[in-house]
Amino acid sequence: MTRFNWIFAAWLAAPCAVAAPLTFDAYLSAVEHNSLELQAQQESITSARAGVGIAGLRPDPQFSLGAGRETVQSLPHRPITWTPALALTIETGGKRDARLKAAHSNVALAEETVAGFKSTLYASSAAAYTEACRTRDVVARKELTFAALSKVVAANQVRVKAGDVGGIELLQSRVERDQFEAELLQARSDAQSAQLALSPLLGRPLDELFPEAQLACDVASFDGGATSTLLAQALDARNDVRIARANLDNLRDGAALVRANRSVDPTVTLGLSAVRGYHNDVDAAGAPLDGTARSRAVTLTLAVPIPLSRRDHGDVVQAEAGVTQAMLALRQAELQAQIQVRAAQLQLRAAQDKLARYRDGVLVDAQKVVDGLRLSYFSGNASLLEWLAAQRSADEAWQGYLQARADTANASTQLQLAIGRRPML
Repeated sequence: MTRFNWIFAAWLAAPCAVAAPLTFDAYLSAVEHNSLELQAQQESITSARAGVGIAGLRPDPQFSLGAGRETVQSLPHRPITWTPALALTIETGGKRDARLKAAHSNVALAEETVAGFKSTLYASSAAAYTEACRTRDVVARKELTFAALSKVVAANQVRVKAGDVGGIELLQSRVERDQFEAELLQARSDAQSAQLALSPLLGRPLDELFPEAQLACDVASFDGGATSTLLAQALDARNDVRIARANLDNLRDGAALVRANRSVDPTVTLGLSAVRGYHNDVDAAGAPLDGTARSRAVTLTLAVPIPLSRRDHGDVVQAEAGVTQAMLALRQAELQAQIQVRAAQLQLRAAQDKLARYRDGVLVDAQKVVDGLRLSYFSGNASLLEWLAAQRSADEAWQGYLQARADTANASTQLQLAIGRRPML
């Protein structure tokens, strides 16, 4: 095993020895279970489902009660006439069925909308996880470089005492080490900030769910297959397309409800008129009055509205216009899905090629140059500036490699989301 491969293997293994690794799948599952934003979004589904019960309600019957009495001065004791009535509105035109269908499609729209929010949450989680991995690995690389610079400073202190190098060279190496230490401190701060950024998506601090867990940052290769296969998956499972379809169905059901509501609803009223009888009596002048028997009369009334307002079809035109807009939005979403899938596939291939170049060539060659110049410097065949330049070049190569790995992870996430998949890293 070469020196570079040994350092690289030790560097990758060191973080995992501290605690059990936290995989992206475990982190994403925790986000799905604990995200406060997702829980808030899911309340819209609860509200939409409650709307189904509301839509199934029928018009309440109406009870009315009237009372009347004749007020004749000569007949002060006439009985009260009671007129109770029960009125019931009969829905026509399939209004209730139309309401129920629209309510069910509204539930489906709410579910697809929440699924679309989950897709956004997946993207944010993948980006935060990838950035946390990148910044952590940047710190690991800078730790190695700082250790190498510290060894050079210590060696130069010995060489100055032996007279092999001058004090200026010792000062130069010390300046380089101290400047790099400032960069290392900033990198540690960036890594801590990136680690903290994982918590808001969880809805609680990361350490509460995963105490001292180390991120498992191995990026698995993803190849969705042929473009035609990816496009078919995107049109079937992509969230924005599914939302557009659900919205179209909901607006169509809404238009059907508008047309059903144009039907007039008759009202049937069942009434009773009851007059209590009274016995023989005398009037104010003392003349005798004949009593009357109890009287009851049942009435049945049918009231049908005259649909003069139905001559205007503005509500139907508005509903149909909304359906047309939804159809166009669906076509736009399908076209956008195809474009994004193709673009994401191209970006992933480019990122994978770039990562392979760093991994298979640039890093190995850069490390060989650093190791060779370090030996040459200590043997007096190379200057300090030459070795420092080689070290900076190797560090830049590592930064480029880590960024390429993060870009590959992000491109993989975007392609998986573009075809409607739950992302995997």
